[in-house]
Amino acid sequence: MSDTSLAVCPACVAMPKGETALGVARSDSLRRVELSLPTIHCAACISGVESGLGNLEEVKGARVNLTQKRVAITVEDIPGIEHRLIELLTNWGYPARELDSAVLEKTRNDQHGRDLLARLAVAGFAAMNVMLLSVSVWSGATDATRDLMHWVSAAIALPTVAFAGMPFFKNAWSALRVGRLNMDVPISLALILASGVSLLETMEGGEHAYFDAALSLTFFLLIGRYLDYRTRIAARSAAVELAALEVHRATRVLPDGSHETVPMDAVREGDLIAVAAGSRVPVDGTVVDGRSELDPSMLTGETMPEAVGEGAHVIAGMMNLTGPLVIRAEGIGEETLLTQITRLVEAAEVSKNKYTSLAEKAAKIYAPLVHILAAAAFLFWGFWSSDWRLAINIAAAVLIITCPCALGLAVPAVLTAASGRLFRNGVLLKEGVALERLAEVDTIVFDKTGTLTTGHPRLTNADQVDPDDLAIAKALAMGSAHPLSKAIVAASAGIGVATITDHSEEPGMGSRAMWNGQDVKLGRAAWVGTDDTPTQTTAWLKIGDRVIALTFEDDLRPEAAAAIRSLHGAGYQLQLLSGDAEAPVRHAADALDIPVWHAAKTPAEKVAILDALKADGHKVLMVGDGLNDAAALASAHVSMSPSTAVDASRTSADLILVSNDLREVADSLRLAKASKRRILENFSIAATYNLIAVPIALLGFATPLMAALAMSGSSIMVSLNAMRLGRQK
Repeated sequence: MSDTSLAVCPACVAMPKGETALGVARSDSLRRVELSLPTIHCAACISGVESGLGNLEEVKGARVNLTQKRVAITVEDIPGIEHRLIELLTNWGYPARELDSAVLEKTRNDQHGRDLLARLAVAGFAAMNVMLLSVSVWSGATDATRDLMHWVSAAIALPTVAFAGMPFFKNAWSALRVGRLNMDVPISLALILASGVSLLETMEGGEHAYFDAALSLTFFLLIGRYLDYRTRIAARSAAVELAALEVHRATRVLPDGSHETVPMDAVREGDLIAVAAGSRVPVDGTVVDGRSELDPSMLTGETMPEAVGEGAHVIAGMMNLTGPLVIRAEGIGEETLLTQITRLVEAAEVSKNKYTSLAEKAAKIYAPLVHILAAAAFLFWGFWSSDWRLAINIAAAVLIITCPCALGLAVPAVLTAASGRLFRNGVLLKEGVALERLAEVDTIVFDKTGTLTTGHPRLTNADQVDPDDLAIAKALAMGSAHPLSKAIVAASAGIGVATITDHSEEPGMGSRAMWNGQDVKLGRAAWVGTDDTPTQTTAWLKIGDRVIALTFEDDLRPEAAAAIRSLHGAGYQLQLLSGDAEAPVRHAADALDIPVWHAAKTPAEKVAILDALKADGHKVLMVGDGLNDAAALASAHVSMSPSTAVDASRTSADLILVSNDLREVADSLRLAKASKRRILENFSIAATYNLIAVPIALLGFATPLMAALAMSGSSIMVSLNAMRLGRQK
């Protein structure tokens, strides 16, 4: 092993010569392991993880994704390799947890996006070539030369329209099969008629063919479809993300005391399950042996570990932090709380997906009107002139001139401009329709810990503690990964470290050592032998017979007060909704002047509160970061989550605060309202264009080519209007 490996992982130094870095049997086959790294935040983290893993002989490749806070590892297919990698990364200072790669891989397929992009490229290339061929016709080519150009254009255009227009044809057919209309029905008819009329003109030796019009229509429409798709692709199902957090293997304790690793579907109620430190609890159940601390943030959003011992109830998905446990399985599979949260999220997402966008509302009116006008033009000119070829040309011109290309671009063009502006402001828009929902918000509900607060406890009474006592506390705390221990070390940066001996840590209780012949302890009240019940987060330091209280507080984000004032000034109703205890929630609400607050709420209770607001007619923006917020984020009318949030909450949210600056909540709301105005303006542009152009087409003064040029002009106007949003202050 190289010197770099030894420096990164001191535990490897003591390994016997000849063994691999992980100390496991080797394998010739490879597989992909995906781990979540929730604490990584910079380029140094990426380098530390990738270089450390790269020095392991079993690892053939490692790639960190900072945005998703994950590492994908190509490693030898060795039983239990995930747990060894998790343990190793945690020892390096990058706490890791396992994700199911097979589940996540299903969400990565961007086949639809690649398909749209390929069709767009083909349509654009074909349109350019047909336009070049049309130059000779426009220049006065006649007879055989003109016919040849038309036939060559037909050979290019007809298969291109058939291929590139397939997304519109499929959607139109799907609607017509069930007896309804959508925007793709008039689009498809316009493409078919433009191509059909052009082919008829070519076969009859006519002067004009409109293959370039058909291809231009296809190209512009695909631009709109692809822009719309790109605004949606960032969003993945939160239910899939939650499923990826589930544990898919468990270590079962056999009657003879030996252990076996089994898939979760082999676990039965009553089985004894061993959970090592650093592993996730696979079942709901009761601790029958061992003592440890569990990370309850998935349920409460709070960062304070929860001490557990014999008889304690534990929940699937919790991370076991300090000591090994044996748990009797009582809730497995579909009966676990994690699965129940997943169901809440799925139900909320289904409800949210029923939202009708402005474009869909316009389509309900526009689509049948287009067909009526085209049919009326065809019948009128057919019977009036008895020239059904002329009637077809006029009907085609009407369909092309009324083709909803401008409407198709009206929303995607605004969303593209708005999402770019939001991203520059530090906000990621994951779903296009969320911008419309954001513009309708009248009530904002905040989570507390990690959203309005920093999520990191701070020692508040360091100046009231004797420096010598604080030096002892620092010495005890330096050997622990507990959040309160880290806060003690941070608060005593300018103080020396006391010399202690026989230092040890009792999982779930605290640390102890000897100092100048005295027994010293740091930890919970029961650990040091006091029965005080303070009203705020407290750790206890015992030196001999003396007991000293060390109090902690989770500070509000520095920009939280300004953000809340801005929202109050804009007239929004504000509420605080938290899984934390009543005292800290009330304190945060009073400090920020939030009039309505709710404390100690479970995921289901949070959803119920949002449903009650919805029933009262409110449009709610939910801002939260914990796994316990995932269902509420999915249930709200629209939702935001900081980039520091857990994976499932980020995927439940419609917008991500990449900058983690709460002031961007108010800015995003203002931009959303401006975006809705631009969308309505684009609809007005499209409607005005139709009011002018449709009568011209109905009267027979516009050829299909002129109609295509007019349609392109309206599309350009819509795009230019949308671009104004990016320059708006």
